[in-house]
Amino acid sequence: MPHVCPWWGGYFIDNPIRRLFHNPEKIVGPYVGPGMTVMDVGCGMGFCSIAMAKIVGDSGLVIAVDLQQKMLDVLRQRATVAGVANRIRLHKCEQDRFGLDAQADFALAFMMIHEVPDQRRLLGEIYGCLKVGGKLLVAEPKIHVPGRAFGETVALAGEAGLKVVEEPKVFGCRAVLLGKG
Repeated sequence: MPHVCPWWGGYFIDNPIRRLFHNPEKIVGPYVGPGMTVMDVGCGMGFCSIAMAKIVGDSGLVIAVDLQQKMLDVLRQRATVAGVANRIRLHKCEQDRFGLDAQADFALAFMMIHEVPDQRRLLGEIYGCLKVGGKLLVAEPKIHVPGRAFGETVALAGEAGLKVVEEPKVFGCRAVLLGKG
């Protein structure tokens, strides 16, 4: 898996200092509400999954998707400590497909699409998992993803049927909110 952040790297990515720059509640708060079904694609150790689980409440669901079982194992432990494990469904995907049947109101792809070799397929699978009117927030790190490459990702999302709704500000990232019409 040459394109994927190693599981142990999650400890550097998911730390309290990062919340000063990337507060997950502020990033997803405008798009996630109580009772919603949401997906965290490339969830890692749950930096955003746990925050979304708190927002969706007991009547909502977070589907946390990752390629690495160790990431999901740490997320399970953290969600249990946070008291939201009952709101999070863990899903280990394959390297080349989701293998997921879901109807989500919102999906988050936070700093992970650049690691996927077949972005067209990924975006098509996310599209298939969104309800009509569902939204996808894509945020990619400027340090790894030049503007041209991000534009190509947005164009592939358009080919999948997703339309640009807005361009939110996310520190150090290129970001776009896409909608399924």
